[in-house]
Amino acid sequence: MTLYALTALPGLIALLLLIYAARSVRRGRLLGGIVHGLLALIVVLIGVAGLVVASSLREYQRLVSEERVGELKLSRVAYHQFNGVFTNASGESTDFALRGDEWQVDAKVLKWPGLAVLAGFSAGYRLDRISGRYMNIDDERKLPRTAYAFYPQDEVDLWDFIDRHREWIPWVDAFYGSATFLPMADGAEYEISITQSGLIARPLNDTARTAVSGWH
Repeated sequence: MTLYALTALPGLIALLLLIYAARSVRRGRLLGGIVHGLLALIVVLIGVAGLVVASSLREYQRLVSEERVGELKLSRVAYHQFNGVFTNASGESTDFALRGDEWQVDAKVLKWPGLAVLAGFSAGYRLDRISGRYMNIDDERKLPRTAYAFYPQDEVDLWDFIDRHREWIPWVDAFYGSATFLPMADGAEYEISITQSGLIARPLNDTARTAVSGWH
């Protein structure tokens, strides 16, 4: 709510500028009216950009301490081929066809300095992709790879926006990618969580624990 309130401020400023512009024109001060009108347009564009950023930031889950991201259940289809069912923290499930010996989940993390946190910009994360990977480097180079995005690639993403314009957004404390990966096994179940340090994964059943204990 605080973020959207902040983006409403440029709209109020633009309205005041338009009122001044109209008064200037009525009083015969055309140049003053044009200047105030142009300033109003600039402020409106800033407000629109702020609204886009605020909307993108809403997709980043607030990160305070360790939080559960979701669970992954695996079933073997063929050699180096698994079906993965990922269930996020909201209970929504998605199936993925994964190739390889290991699964990997990536996330994007945003951290803000103290003043931005007071303004409502809490540290947050957004899941980026899930993929399969091979333990053997030669297999990784030669065999088919699988990777899937958790969000449509054409969506406006605040992380990507900051990456492209980092010189204009100096108040960002840190933004970075985080990943976790563990071995795939038939019937294995894993829990994925995130902390201020990044993603972590833990086995949930004996099959997963056995796979991890024999992992090398």
